[in-house]
Amino acid sequence: MARVKRGVTTHARHKKVLAQSKGFVGRSSTNYRIALERLEKSLQYAYRDRRNKKREFRALWIQRINAAVREQGLTYSQFIFGLKQANIELDRKVLAAIAFDDAESFAGIVSQVKAVLEAAPAAAA
Repeated sequence: MARVKRGVTTHARHKKVLAQSKGFVGRSSTNYRIALERLEKSLQYAYRDRRNKKREFRALWIQRINAAVREQGLTYSQFIFGLKQANIELDRKVLAAIAFDDAESFAGIVSQVKAVLEAAPAAAA
C-alpha cells in the first residue's frame, strides 16, 4: 500500500484557523493550538450575541419611546395601550426612529393616542 503524506491537508486546516483568528491578541493569532481555542470561544460569543443584540435594541427603542412620550405627558405603558386602542400598527423600531428623528410627527401620533385615551373612559362610563 502506498504511503499517504497528510501535510498538505493539515497545513490548509491550520492556515484556515489562523486566518480566522487574525487580529487576536498575542499567541492567539499565531499559535495554532491557542488560536483554535480562542476561535471556538469567539464563535460561541458571536452566536450568543446575535441573539442578545435583538434584546438590547428592543430595550433601546423602548427607552427612546419612553423619553419622548414623557415629554408629551404620558407614560410608555399608557402610550402603548393607546396605540393598540387607536389601531395604530407601528412597531417599536419605527416609533423610536420617528421619536428620534422627527419630533413633530411623533407629537402628532401622541396627540392621536391621547384623544383615544380621553374618549375611552367616557365610552366605558
